[in-house]
Amino acid sequence: MSKIIKVIFIFLMLILLFLAYNYFSCFFISGSHADILQTVFSEKILRSDMKYTLPELPYAYSALEPYMDARTVEIHYTKHHQAYVDNLNKALEGHIDLQAKPLLYLLTHPDELPGGIRDAVINNGGGHYAHTFFWTIMSQEKQLPSKKMLDLIIKSFGSFDNFKKEFSDAAKTLFGSGWTWLCVNQKGELVVVKTHGHGIPQVSGGLQPVLVLDVWEHAYYLKYQNRRSEFIEAWWNLINWSQVEQNYYQVFKK
Repeated sequence: MSKIIKVIFIFLMLILLFLAYNYFSCFFISGSHADILQTVFSEKILRSDMKYTLPELPYAYSALEPYMDARTVEIHYTKHHQAYVDNLNKALEGHIDLQAKPLLYLLTHPDELPGGIRDAVINNGGGHYAHTFFWTIMSQEKQLPSKKMLDLIIKSFGSFDNFKKEFSDAAKTLFGSGWTWLCVNQKGELVVVKTHGHGIPQVSGGLQPVLVLDVWEHAYYLKYQNRRSEFIEAWWNLINWSQVEQNYYQVFKK
């Protein structure tokens, strides 16, 4: 009888340890993209001591040649993206309650941010979010959308060519710096939107992004100078359509 009691006791202790691990880990690990984006992609980012870190680039700097040159990717990733991460951490220093919240929550609840750090968190947090998303939707191997993804695009835009034109035109005509996104709206339709600066689409009507293009000049200037249209056309050769499709279906797994 005592052996049975011991076995039950050990079993209950293991359950308690498992529950405790999962409970406390939510305070110290916000590394999965699910924590930050809540619906769409995994950020592969672990926060050490409540600080954000630069996520690992999923390919070599030269992997996107000839459409995106190695030097641009290196500077974009190690300088620009790193700066957004560093400035975000600096803005959140001393705000333990905010450090414990997912990044997407901070970006979509700006009224909860103190006025003194609000702009820094929104701008640098948005930059970190958008860049992390951007790296994941490009691939060194040229891909075509699957039949399922193509059908979804055709359903929303009439044809793939219509979609490509609408998306490209939005990117070309975005004044100044910003991002062009393919999003899923609340009806499950695909829509093209553009945001200025480091704005994200989730702040507008429940949109969920599945694809994004960075049209800040630092994304292309070394290779294309002021020829944004040429950069946009080249970028279509880099889209990781399997990841885009995964992002789409992840939206409905809430």
